[in-house]
Amino acid sequence: MRLKKPIIAVSTVGLMALAACGGSDSGSTSSDNTFATGGNAGSGQDANRQPPAPEVDGAQKGGTVTVNSVAGLNSMDPSEAYYINTGSILTSLVTRSLTQYVYEDGQMILIPDLATDLGTPNDDFTEWTFTIRKGVKYENGQEITPQDIAFGIDRSFDRTTFPEGAAYSNDYFLNGDKYEGPYTGSGSCDCVTIKGQDLTIKMSKPFPDMPYWGAFPAMGPIPSGKESDPAKYALHPWASGPYMFDQYTPEKSLTLVKNPNWDPNTDPGRHQYVDEYDMSFDVPSAKVDQISLNDSGDGQTTLTYDNIQASNFITAKQDASDRLVLGSSPCSFYWAPDYRKITDIEVRQALAYAYPYQEAWAAGGEIVGVTRQPGTNMMPPGIPERTEYNPLPGHEPGTTDADKSKQLLQDSGNTNYQIQFLYSQDDPISVDVKDAIVKGLKAGGFDPQPYATTVADSSTLRADPNTKINVRSAGWCSDWPTGGSWFPPLFQSTNLKAEGLGSNYAVFSEKAVDDQIAKIQSSPLDEQNALWNQMDKDIAETYFPTFSTGYDGVAMMHGSKIHGMYDDNVYAMPTWKDIWIG
Repeated sequence: MRLKKPIIAVSTVGLMALAACGGSDSGSTSSDNTFATGGNAGSGQDANRQPPAPEVDGAQKGGTVTVNSVAGLNSMDPSEAYYINTGSILTSLVTRSLTQYVYEDGQMILIPDLATDLGTPNDDFTEWTFTIRKGVKYENGQEITPQDIAFGIDRSFDRTTFPEGAAYSNDYFLNGDKYEGPYTGSGSCDCVTIKGQDLTIKMSKPFPDMPYWGAFPAMGPIPSGKESDPAKYALHPWASGPYMFDQYTPEKSLTLVKNPNWDPNTDPGRHQYVDEYDMSFDVPSAKVDQISLNDSGDGQTTLTYDNIQASNFITAKQDASDRLVLGSSPCSFYWAPDYRKITDIEVRQALAYAYPYQEAWAAGGEIVGVTRQPGTNMMPPGIPERTEYNPLPGHEPGTTDADKSKQLLQDSGNTNYQIQFLYSQDDPISVDVKDAIVKGLKAGGFDPQPYATTVADSSTLRADPNTKINVRSAGWCSDWPTGGSWFPPLFQSTNLKAEGLGSNYAVFSEKAVDDQIAKIQSSPLDEQNALWNQMDKDIAETYFPTFSTGYDGVAMMHGSKIHGMYDDNVYAMPTWKDIWIG
């Protein structure tokens, strides 16, 4: 999954090293194991969970929750919602999918949603059958059918209409490399068959992680034949969850109101305690923090999914610890030199030595040990069978070695090497981080050439393989707790003309890696975790196409009248399904 917004001159960790301590019953959690558990988010499963969802102790109905964030919402079309904020808001509150996650005892658990269980595979995981629940309705009262879910799946193949969507359907589903969806292509995918309430998906290769992919908005219903314009549908996707769109201005605001046709007796995971969600985006970070810290008036019923800035963290710990939600995240930050343009591995390694980790983290307002920690592996801590390695032996992660950088550049004949990267000139934090990076790269012997853009244009420029930059700041979050959600999307070769960059921000392409990915995907299930872990190390040591700039953590705040807000560590977002006002 992508982060809440494109990372331009990546804003990362903090002004001081701080150890987070315990929590309270209002939503705070200990972050002692934040970086040890984040990658394992969602590993628990309960295939037998039945509706309705158990009531939350003490929960009351009514009221309006205000949500403030500096990060706007990218496409809200379910087929393209692949940022952690868009995916979290849609799948928790608005749209339903084959499966879903719920918060339980500090962890997220995968349970059924529109399907009655987590699916039934054949012996080699090349076919999955889901029985679709009856009686679920859209916001207008129309009943959802297996055919609607099949049409939603059809849309998930269209990389032209939905370029920022995940490509798992294309990669794993039968003929996914040929079918282009109902808009760019025509007809339906022959990988989906329906018999009564049973929906069966045929795969091109073993896909044991299908129940996890089933939890994404893309694996939910779209009213076939009722919407012909995807751009229009993205402004008001039909609700099947407890809330529906009322007013929506892309990147600026979203108001959700109760869906009168949501039936809790068909939903094993969601509640409908709150009357309305009023969400505002592009709100300056300083204002977000002050509203949270002041906790007065409407601020008492306000929450944010942004991390508090390091400069305000001590105050929050001292004065509002019961309203500070700390926890893990399945996300990593990294720099991705363009593999087509920076072809010398020593130059890419020199960048890792020259990068000003501490200074960039401080400029980004992050908190060392809470919202960021130095990284080594591409995969974050917690993924099963992950073993720590250091791609630059002798280099302490999270530290800068300008002399080593200059020496590598000199030895390789690449002194004063130009580095072009994006930053958002209308975002003060991005500007501050850019300044720190420029200073660090100059000290390391590079010639930094920052490329000014805006928050609004940054996503398009960053995703364009022809943008005149040679490094992309990036971040990635586990789609599920295995390497299968890391290496195919990030390092598998892409057809730039047909698919664009996708998630391969380094524009990395090596046939040996493509072949190894395909081999792992077809390996026995009990061997795959170790093989993905080995691939993590092999790619770094052989090619060094990217380098870590830190692992992510959560430090969100809410008002004193907000209850049921914990860390959904699958998305690093609030546990929307349990929130109530009291």
